[in-house]
Amino acid sequence: VQLQAYGGGSVQAGGSLRLSCVASGFNFEQYIIGWFRQAPGKEREGVSCMDGYDGRTVYADSVKGRFTVSRDYARNTVYLQMNDLKPEDTAAYYCTTLWKGTRFWGRGTQVTVSS
Repeated sequence: VQLQAYGGGSVQAGGSLRLSCVASGFNFEQYIIGWFRQAPGKEREGVSCMDGYDGRTVYADSVKGRFTVSRDYARNTVYLQMNDLKPEDTAAYYCTTLWKGTRFWGRGTQVTVSS
């Protein structure tokens, strides 16, 4: 099982970024893929997730209305579209899945939002 996250960068407040998480080594369409983030000195927190079976999505209150998660089953990729970014969104973003009782994490991608 491998997850690789891409797409981080530096933007000004109000800008947008799209993160990608490419999955391999498991039946991508059968599992929930989640996005977490961790800012310096803070605990890792859940941002969003999407169920592979029914497409159901969940968002943290702090990103509702600004972030959108989606999946491309042909590319085994989950996207996190982030709009109206705020300085408090600055963090390393990670994608994750729970496969057969083991949680797997992709390498983080850094998002920096300047005011």
